[in-house]
Amino acid sequence: MSFAKLGLSDNLLATLEAQNFTTATPVQQQAIPLILQGKDVLAAAQTGTGKTAAFALPILHIIGNRQAEAHRPLALILVPTRELASQVAANIEQLSNNSARSIILIGGVSREPQLEALQDGAEILIATPGRLLDLYLQDAIRFDHLELLVLDEADRMLDLGFSPEITRIFEALPARRQTLLFSATFSDSIRQLARQRLNNPAEVSVSPANSAAKTVKHWLYSTDKKRKAELLTELILTERWRQTLVFTKTKKGADALGRTLADAGINCAVIHSDRNQQARDKALNSFQAGRVWVLIATDVASRGLDIDQLKQVVNFDLPVQAEDYIHRIGRTGRAGKQGQAISLVSADEFPQLQAIEQLLGNNIERREVAGFEADHRLPLFSKPAVQKKTKDKSPAGKQHKTSHQKQSAAKNKSAKKHGNAEQHNVSRKKATQGKSGKPRAVKQPTGIKDSAEKKPQKVPKRPRPSFSK
Repeated sequence: MSFAKLGLSDNLLATLEAQNFTTATPVQQQAIPLILQGKDVLAAAQTGTGKTAAFALPILHIIGNRQAEAHRPLALILVPTRELASQVAANIEQLSNNSARSIILIGGVSREPQLEALQDGAEILIATPGRLLDLYLQDAIRFDHLELLVLDEADRMLDLGFSPEITRIFEALPARRQTLLFSATFSDSIRQLARQRLNNPAEVSVSPANSAAKTVKHWLYSTDKKRKAELLTELILTERWRQTLVFTKTKKGADALGRTLADAGINCAVIHSDRNQQARDKALNSFQAGRVWVLIATDVASRGLDIDQLKQVVNFDLPVQAEDYIHRIGRTGRAGKQGQAISLVSADEFPQLQAIEQLLGNNIERREVAGFEADHRLPLFSKPAVQKKTKDKSPAGKQHKTSHQKQSAAKNKSAKKHGNAEQHNVSRKKATQGKSGKPRAVKQPTGIKDSAEKKPQKVPKRPRPSFSK
């Protein structure tokens, strides 16, 4: 659908046409008309779907040519991170063609320039919750003229612990306003927030919850934890990776990895919440310009980064929450372009890997690099075993299953040595191993009764990784 059919002003349509934006994305097609009708909107839209323009365009249309008074914005956009604030501001500047003034209010930088900008007046504020509340309590911002509120990446704000700040901000806003809430998923906490703060919202959902882009190819390298940095160095140098975003679990880990890569002659930069805003901006700008090959980041950068031609994302550490895997790899494979998501996984991370594979609904391809093989191999995630509800959950049932597996394994070995016994073991082998003849990878015994009491269910055949023993 073209933007011309969405009810936007002629000035906005002319700006879009001049920038070769002609066709609206699904979230834009659904959200823009609802916002122009004055409705509150609850939207599930993941990174890379065009959600920023989905709320920025109707805001610019509603504001029109009006000018805000000093300290009194007309629209407020709350975001979880500084990087996302900068990205949203850049998109609004591009779409408005200087027809609306906007100010970024974020921590980590001096308040003085922000206070001066508020004195001059701006129609749109893009802010992180902490700095916004700080300036409001200093009486630098007044919300009595506010008409529109956007919570962008609302689920991420809740994950980062901004609930108290968000509550205080809502209490300061006028009751009569239009509220737009954008989230990657409709989690329980997001539903509760919407019930409390939105007025009979229209719902928009444009993609399956927690789905990865089809343009991204996934695989993992199985290795030991102590060899991860060495393996990543080897991959970057031998594969000549450039424009690579690497995620670590901790700030300390990011700094340590940065030192390791730098010692190997790899041009890299590190960003996390302990780096001041100037250092973070410098690192990001250098990465976007191609002067830095590898950008190492904690999850502070998993959303809000809009980097052209980002070819691969590397999970040096798997995220604690499976959903964060989707957000991380959402930095690549955007706008129909191909991307790669590579994870370095050690045996202690198998629970996180299992949760990610369950979320994706399939196994991530296992690979190994010669010389970096893991001492402990990763089993395959078995979707049927995880989803199946067992009838026998007693401790005795679990013991029975474990004993049954041991007996089956012993008989299988015996069958290879004694040809006459091979025919006898076929039915027992199928009952415990599935149609493919390969062991099911389950973390805990399921307590399923013996095959003499219950017929085995067919299990989809799954490819065995080349390194499995």
